[in-house]
Amino acid sequence: MPSKRIASRTVNRRIPLYEGKAKQLFEGPEPGTLIQHFKDDATAFNNAKKGVINGKGVLNNRISEYLMLRLGEIGIPTHFIRTLNMREQLVKAVEIIPLEVIVRNVAAGSFSQRFGVEEGSMLPYPIIEFCLKNDKLNDPIVAPEIIVAFQWAQPGELEEITSMALRINDFLSGLLLGLGIKLVDFKIEFGRHFEGNTVQVILADEISPDCCRLWDTKTGEKMDKDRFRRDLGKVEEAYREVARRLGVLPGENDSATPAPTPKKASIKLSAVKKFPKKK
Repeated sequence: MPSKRIASRTVNRRIPLYEGKAKQLFEGPEPGTLIQHFKDDATAFNNAKKGVINGKGVLNNRISEYLMLRLGEIGIPTHFIRTLNMREQLVKAVEIIPLEVIVRNVAAGSFSQRFGVEEGSMLPYPIIEFCLKNDKLNDPIVAPEIIVAFQWAQPGELEEITSMALRINDFLSGLLLGLGIKLVDFKIEFGRHFEGNTVQVILADEISPDCCRLWDTKTGEKMDKDRFRRDLGKVEEAYREVARRLGVLPGENDSATPAPTPKKASIKLSAVKKFPKKK
């Protein structure tokens, strides 16, 4: 049966393909699939600070699964297929576009430092920044023109990515606001999914407190990896609280009620920027 085959590949005969800072990828049980394993390891400042957040892998697996499914419901194509166990997901194999896409609603972190803007200042509209995925170069910010010039992404792909990033931001901002959480900013990644003769740009990687800044709307308390970055303590508790509010806290699923779909987004979409076409 398929379930037995998946179990055997996930436990006994997995072929490792890649290990990153927070996740591992293994060959999937079916062609065109991968197994994504969430680790408890935590890093910050481009791997300069390292640690372990107990249970983080389990929580991020649940949180990312839930948010990927909800985004799929509004038409955002994602790599998520299904959950395999507490720490692992079956996902579509993609060719990762080497860009980190950062969407900012509130000035925080490096953005505040670079522009001398007080942390917590609301931005007039969502701002998108692109960073090249390259640890050796410290993930530099790159302009769309440079992305196209070096063919890291084509103009049409950048337009798709920008449009999806704004839709994701709009949806998640409303969803989280209904749970008393402000979506300050977040980082997402996209990949090319090949199926037959077609290529589709889809959301990949994860969406979790590892890659989102989340603040409690009443207290301003940070509920994300900034607690680890800044040695604020209670890191595990913050991740658990996000999972609890979403209704996906492990061990409480029977009684938890998943977060409702927001009727209206709290942050307006800005116009989609047109990028230079390749000649």
